[in-house]
Amino acid sequence: MREVLRMTGEESRRLYVIQQVLERKIRQRQAAELLGRSVRQIRRLVQRVRQDGPRGIGHRLRGRRSNRRHADTLQQRVVALYRAHYADFGPTLAREKLAERHRLHLGRETLRRWLGAAGLWHGQRQTPRHHQWRERKACVGEMVQVDGSHHDWLEGRGPWLVLMGYIDDATNRVFARFYDYEGPLPALDSFARYARRYGLPQRVYVDRHTTYQGRGKPTRDDELAGRTRPQSQFERALAELGVEVIPAYSPQAKGRVERLFGTFQDRLVKELRLAHVTTREAAHRFLEAYLPRHNRQFCRGARSPVNLHRPCPPAHRLRRILAIRHPHVLRNDNTVQHETATYLVQERWNGHRPKTIEAEVRLDGKLHLLAGNQVLHYRQLPARPVVTPPPSRPPSRRRARTIPAADHPWRQFERVQRLTALKNRTFLLGTNEDISIGR
Repeated sequence: MREVLRMTGEESRRLYVIQQVLERKIRQRQAAELLGRSVRQIRRLVQRVRQDGPRGIGHRLRGRRSNRRHADTLQQRVVALYRAHYADFGPTLAREKLAERHRLHLGRETLRRWLGAAGLWHGQRQTPRHHQWRERKACVGEMVQVDGSHHDWLEGRGPWLVLMGYIDDATNRVFARFYDYEGPLPALDSFARYARRYGLPQRVYVDRHTTYQGRGKPTRDDELAGRTRPQSQFERALAELGVEVIPAYSPQAKGRVERLFGTFQDRLVKELRLAHVTTREAAHRFLEAYLPRHNRQFCRGARSPVNLHRPCPPAHRLRRILAIRHPHVLRNDNTVQHETATYLVQERWNGHRPKTIEAEVRLDGKLHLLAGNQVLHYRQLPARPVVTPPPSRPPSRRRARTIPAADHPWRQFERVQRLTALKNRTFLLGTNEDISIGR
């Protein structure tokens, strides 16, 4: 009977060298140099091939159950837990949750293999995309990518939230916070919190959302400043702080923050679900505890140890800069119209009376009116009464056209007029005949 022996290419090469040693064509030291093994290991392989033949070159556990194999009961328990609690989790996140919540420590590929065998997981094939590669920045704070992610983070258990995310380009360090919408106030508030914690970065990389980049035709002040479009409130505030705003012209350009949101929409959503978070305040508290753990797991070291974050300015100056400003005309009666309300300025102008003042809405939502650097006192006037217009007449119905009958008085009047005209004409022509105008 012929026996078929399966071996890898490396084992076939190893067997050939060992046979040369057995035939005394080369020495064991030469075989050790050829195979990259020690002389002691070559001696063991020679003894095994001499005793068992070519079969001795392979591993002795081939075809047998591994000594490190998990018990079948453990596999069944893990698959049952996955079905019950982590049905939409990927193998990597499911492995972390099994270790954290159930004290079951498994290898990622082991869990992936078990889930694939049970039909619970199928690998996701990604289409290759070709984009120009950009090297990471070398220093912390050299550039921070900023964006907002609109997603149902609470999966219907609470309000729809927007996650404002900041990720350092050099280290992948993340800062984030939940808001009700993506607009100027959330953008300025999140940047203020980032600056108070880490300092002012050199640059921020944002998309061309109207929150970060102005739209429309440039004003006279923009043209005098050399700008081709109006500044957004975010651009104006960061320019005063000395932070450069760089617009991205494609999502791939700021791919680091886009991939961060992909990770959060997979992991953070499930973490919020396991923690039973239902409100924005609870989501804030959970995120404060979750981000340090996320940064420890996913951050990497920068190429340079230099930190380029600049010190944050004092709190009172930061509040003044990170605010929404709108210029308004000061009317002759010292009133100002801001949004839908009217405010009376209670200042007595001893000298020059300004023509325009600035309405400043700060991060706490309070409104301040300023003339230059002078904070003005004001009070809100009651809303004007709504004048209700008089009730309009109902539209008149158009009557149908009526044609008078032949014996109608209007008809008689027309007949009399015609006969009178005929009589006058006859009289002028010299006819003495009597024309009856009767019936």
